[in-house]
Amino acid sequence: MTTLVLVAHPHLEDSTSQQFFKASLPATGVTWEHLDAQPAFDIAAEQDQLRQADRIIFQFPLYWYAVPASLKAWEDTVLTRTFVYGDHRYPLAGKELGIVVTTGMPAKAFQRGGVEGQTLDALLAPLAAVAHRARMTWLPTLAVHQFGYLTEAQKLALVVDYQRYLTQPQPDTLANRQAWFADRLASMVQGLTPEQRATGELIATTFDDHRSSLDELTDTLAMIKETEDD
Repeated sequence: MTTLVLVAHPHLEDSTSQQFFKASLPATGVTWEHLDAQPAFDIAAEQDQLRQADRIIFQFPLYWYAVPASLKAWEDTVLTRTFVYGDHRYPLAGKELGIVVTTGMPAKAFQRGGVEGQTLDALLAPLAAVAHRARMTWLPTLAVHQFGYLTEAQKLALVVDYQRYLTQPQPDTLANRQAWFADRLASMVQGLTPEQRATGELIATTFDDHRSSLDELTDTLAMIKETEDD
């Protein structure tokens, strides 16, 4: 799977959250582009990137309940009517569209009755509408609230969540999570020093054992359900 990450931020170098995301990118399978760094959009090249990607991610801070100007300009320039649906070919059909959004307010502010008065789903509805019109698959949003207040443990967890959001097959089921972790764990162990590798292999073996046990439990539950249905 190939993922295209389109980042909209006018002051990227000064953004601790965006620099964090950039440093957390997976080693392979992801193309990263900073929209604000483009003096002008090469429409043909941008559209070709979209055609080649399986998953497309819009990544940005929420600015006054909307996307930053660079992403809106990219939409208006690249997502022409003819390209998206006008010739009835729908080149983006079946591709996945996800949103990584950062906010300066806590999550509860965007709940019904919260101080913002709107949910994130409502604020991002125009992007969801684009996905619908293009016949794309709309992914659940990855929202990061008040990044500067996250603990180190929360940031470590965010690295995993971010990488899974970019590369893990959807839907976000337990089976897909297990497969993703199993694949990454093997790569991580291979990258360890000789002194660390024994510990890494033990962790990988333990993970596989628990995974096998869970698979057996799932099969057993499925058999029980079939018996009850009969």
